[in-house]
Amino acid sequence: MAGGPGDRGLSEPVILQVARGSEVAAQLAAAPPPSVTNGRVVVEHGDPDAEGNLVPPDAGEVVLSVPSPEVLAREADEVRRVIGHAGTGAEPLVIVVEAAEELRDEELAPVLEASSHTERPVILRIIRNA
Repeated sequence: MAGGPGDRGLSEPVILQVARGSEVAAQLAAAPPPSVTNGRVVVEHGDPDAEGNLVPPDAGEVVLSVPSPEVLAREADEVRRVIGHAGTGAEPLVIVVEAAEELRDEELAPVLEASSHTERPVILRIIRNA
């Protein structure tokens, strides 16, 4: 679906925020999914707190929070809906994943698809290890 207003196509990558030293960070370094290697997803490593949880930055509007990345694939329509209805603004849209041990392309796909329908940056933030 291209050509509509607000359609970014593939121009802006999704920002994936993970804690430095987390299971997902290790998985992404050892065997990154194709969406990471082709640049559609850019990985940012953040500092964890004492419990190993990613310390969230102050910026960003949380539009969805899910317990695990598998929910992103199962509820792709909800991901699309919350991104599509977030409206305009400068603040990034944030999808929070509470816990993960790995991240696969089929879990990233709904976020990538939905992000093409907004002008706002989209961040996928993984808080802790599963």
